[in-house]
Amino acid sequence: MRTIPSRVLPVPATVSPELQQAIALEWTGSQSPVSFTAEQWKALVKERDAVRLELIRGLSHLRVSVEETVVGGVRAYRVRPVEIAPENRNRLLVHLHGGSYVFFGGEAATAEAIQMAYYGAVEVLSIDYRMPPDHPFPAAIDDVVAVWKELLKTRDCGTMAMFGTSAGGGLALAAVLRLRSLGLPLPGALMAGTPWSDLTKTGDTYFTNELVDNVLGSMDGQLEATAKLYAGGHDMSDPLLSPVHGEFSKFPPTVLLSGTRDLFLSNTVRVHQKMLRAGVTAHLLVFEGQSHAQYALVCDSPESAFAFGEVGRFFDVHLRK
Repeated sequence: MRTIPSRVLPVPATVSPELQQAIALEWTGSQSPVSFTAEQWKALVKERDAVRLELIRGLSHLRVSVEETVVGGVRAYRVRPVEIAPENRNRLLVHLHGGSYVFFGGEAATAEAIQMAYYGAVEVLSIDYRMPPDHPFPAAIDDVVAVWKELLKTRDCGTMAMFGTSAGGGLALAAVLRLRSLGLPLPGALMAGTPWSDLTKTGDTYFTNELVDNVLGSMDGQLEATAKLYAGGHDMSDPLLSPVHGEFSKFPPTVLLSGTRDLFLSNTVRVHQKMLRAGVTAHLLVFEGQSHAQYALVCDSPESAFAFGEVGRFFDVHLRK
């Protein structure tokens, strides 16, 4: 163990003014243990989802349509930009939302899908998978598999990618592990944005970026509580819960995103290194100064446009037309 002297972190001058404003904010969470009843969780979910819906309303200028649907018995949202690029007319991106496996269901699930649809000029299907407290693991993975099986009836797997950020990134990795074990065709490409790939407090930046990350703050407190709630008593080192413990051979080409202040930077780096060792085509994008998922949260920043643009270009290289 090493003791680091307290220090002041300046806001980097190397990022856009929009991102500087977000970086300057203090983390307002708590590291105190959380023990909620199911009803208390549901009340918190309602509160958090309302905040996310406000963010979505701020994306109205991106001019995409959002239509609720059901695919394979699972609720989802079809997100379409005004114009789909010619090369993307037969392509579909399957989106798995973030939110600690607990938050951002319903329409609140679509924030990242809206940005990806707009910047990628491509249709997105955002899966509104079931979540705790009523539906812990493995309900979310079961829903993703059900949707994927339904899509395979009419679509070529090589024209579809899967993507998500945070819990959505972790779920995307776990879902591909599950699809591979079932012998099902895999997505043509994958994006795991700052994936919650380890529900145990193991990676280095759980410690080095603790309280530096002003989005997540710390694994201690509410984040740890959501991990336990989602796991529902299962061993959290199970690869379907913590996919960094899985084996990545035969995975589709994958792009991973993180930031230098991200609590999940080590989660992302460890997945990237395991993929490289397994012979997977894997690209890692680490953004200057960003805490957890700020490329998706600071929606009006040049960094956000760049991040989704790079993901779109990665998909264009690796998906069939």
